[in-house]
Amino acid sequence: MGYVKDSFKSKADQLSQEIKKIVAEHGELVLDKVTVAQAYQGMRGIPGLITETSLLDSNEGIRFRGFSIPELRERLPKAEGGNEPLPEGLFYLMLIGEVPSAENVEHISATWARRSHVPNHVFDVIEALPVSTHPMTQFCAAILALQTESKFAKAYEEGISKKEHWSYVYEDTMTLIARLPRIAAYIYRRKYKNGEHIQPDGMLDWSANFAHMLGFDSDSFKELMRLYLTIHADHEGGNVSAHTTHLVGSALSDPYYSLTAGMAGLAGPLHGLANQEVIRWIEELQEKIGTQEPTKEQIADYIKQTLSEGKVVPGYGHAVLRKTDPRFTAQMEFAKKHCPDDATVKTVWNVYEVAPAILEGTGKIKNPWPNVDAHSGSLLKHYGLVEEDFYTVLFGVSRSLGVLASLCWDRALGFPLERPKSMTTEWIQKYIAQQTKLA
Repeated sequence: MGYVKDSFKSKADQLSQEIKKIVAEHGELVLDKVTVAQAYQGMRGIPGLITETSLLDSNEGIRFRGFSIPELRERLPKAEGGNEPLPEGLFYLMLIGEVPSAENVEHISATWARRSHVPNHVFDVIEALPVSTHPMTQFCAAILALQTESKFAKAYEEGISKKEHWSYVYEDTMTLIARLPRIAAYIYRRKYKNGEHIQPDGMLDWSANFAHMLGFDSDSFKELMRLYLTIHADHEGGNVSAHTTHLVGSALSDPYYSLTAGMAGLAGPLHGLANQEVIRWIEELQEKIGTQEPTKEQIADYIKQTLSEGKVVPGYGHAVLRKTDPRFTAQMEFAKKHCPDDATVKTVWNVYEVAPAILEGTGKIKNPWPNVDAHSGSLLKHYGLVEEDFYTVLFGVSRSLGVLASLCWDRALGFPLERPKSMTTEWIQKYIAQQTKLA
């Protein structure tokens, strides 16, 4: 490996063992206001952020401005002839804090349609990358290329009052959200459809136009996109994509820089990339058992095999939730209406029937219930969007709604630069020794 790399590995192995010992023996010791374990284990559950747009309850699930997903599906305006909420309405709710009228939603939809033109240099940046480049890499590069359009960056350079920050962040937010479907669809058609692009249709709502540009014009797929882009929009402020967008924005980086950072976080296997891992696990299950519709007994055996190999069952478990994710339930209800006989969808449902009891029986898993990722891939596959690498881009288009609405609030409320205090393991060891002497 090279002597420097070897030396680093030796030091890291030694410190790793010391840290495990510290957490095991002193994990509950309080360091000012947090415990040793919390400091080492991802700051889980430490209240330290304010996010106005949504709140995640471990038992109730996500609530957007106090409204549950079933309530949103009932109360948010819908497209003519449709049954699923329009994401434009959720954005209005997160931003304003009030359930929008149909007129409010039409205004946002029209605004996004007017601002949806993407400058040619953004497409040039995408085209400069190899076609084999992962869609999320292309997506992040394109958002960053759009930064040339930032009104906040230009105004800040000219010297604006802090009280005006929110206004320019809002303008960037509206333009950026307007352009993301065009960019995402361009990447999809470039990578998977031989570069045969489809021009936008300004008469369609935001989700339907996205579906159209992707190449899916059925009414039920447009409905799926409305639901998908609504339920993936936000998940309070502590998840990686939301926190990263907030953190970078706290340095007064403009929305383009901030969202690019958030999308880079979303691309991680422990965050947004998990949705493609779920469907691949389902397909491997079907392939190894030799049928598109394995029995519950076969599924149970495969889950146990997965666990015995030291792997996780993707789509199950959540850092906060302690029940079935309401976003999973919403997708299951959609599937029962639109594709109840799909073999992969039925396999997802059968996994749901047997997995929680097996996972709970290990005694190692706090939440054995499915999260949003457990269902989304099977629905996309049903309609022919089979390219799993692209699924996280869909997630990213949706997540932009929540994180950018929050960024508008961050600047309107004048939230400061985020700068938590960090410590070294040596400092913690000395602190433990000091506390031990005092005891």
